[in-house]
Amino acid sequence: QVQLVESGGGWVQAGDSLRLSCVLSGGIFSNYAMGWFRQAPGKEREFVAAISWSPGSTVYAVSVKGRFTISRDDAKNTVVLQMNSLKPEDTAVYYCAAQYDEVAVWRDYEYDYWGQGTQVAVSS
Repeated sequence: QVQLVESGGGWVQAGDSLRLSCVLSGGIFSNYAMGWFRQAPGKEREFVAAISWSPGSTVYAVSVKGRFTISRDDAKNTVVLQMNSLKPEDTAVYYCAAQYDEVAVWRDYEYDYWGQGTQVAVSS
């Protein structure tokens, strides 16, 4: 059974950076496109970024493009979300997701597996 475990969340101030990691176990990581989503209190879950199979084409939400970078390391079964210039509106629980397919997509229903989430809080 595929499992995803996120780490790296925390409490930061506006303008700071955070690096989220997600490790996949129980499957062949290189066979999965990977994505990050987030859900803020009282809001629906929204797409953040996704990466296809290596070498990894990427897609980003407009709200994070230019500030966030998604990358993958197939040797470590890990996908990383580097978040720079954080804003209070980035506060949310961030979820890692895996899709057994090559292409990175933004639609959450296309993903097969989800992590438990990691909290990111940005103060102004």
